[in-house]
Amino acid sequence: MSRRRLSALRAAGVTAGVVVLDQATKALVRSAITSGDEESVLPFVKLVHVRNSGVAFSMFSGGGPLLIVFAALATGALLGFFYVHAERPLAWLPTGLLLGGAIGNLIDRVRDGAVTDFVKLPSWPAFNVADIAITFGVLALLYVLEGPPRTQERRAMEAG
Repeated sequence: MSRRRLSALRAAGVTAGVVVLDQATKALVRSAITSGDEESVLPFVKLVHVRNSGVAFSMFSGGGPLLIVFAALATGALLGFFYVHAERPLAWLPTGLLLGGAIGNLIDRVRDGAVTDFVKLPSWPAFNVADIAITFGVLALLYVLEGPPRTQERRAMEAG
């Protein structure tokens, strides 16, 4: 199997895993916690049931179709990046995390007009599994672009 194909399969697996986990946890929250309620889980962690019609930290609330278009464009750009860099070591990881997070939240936006958020930390807006995947996806992308995999790639090119 080619490196490109294996990378695509890994990205698809991570994407599917994130979407399934995200949608399952959101469905559980919607069925178990009344909208607006909160339940303490740990001293500094609460489970809440809130609806976010904006993006991260509720910015651009009420953006509706514009947010869906923006998410679709960002997803297209991510797929373009992956197509160009699929053979780069670990490129599948940020791609899968970012795609899974974007798709998980996009499903909510299209279905309900807002995203279900449910993890609440002190002095921090509520978030969900998709948001966690997106955050770690950005960190993984920075690692892939500038970390040891990139350094090894540069050394290999210099060695000819």
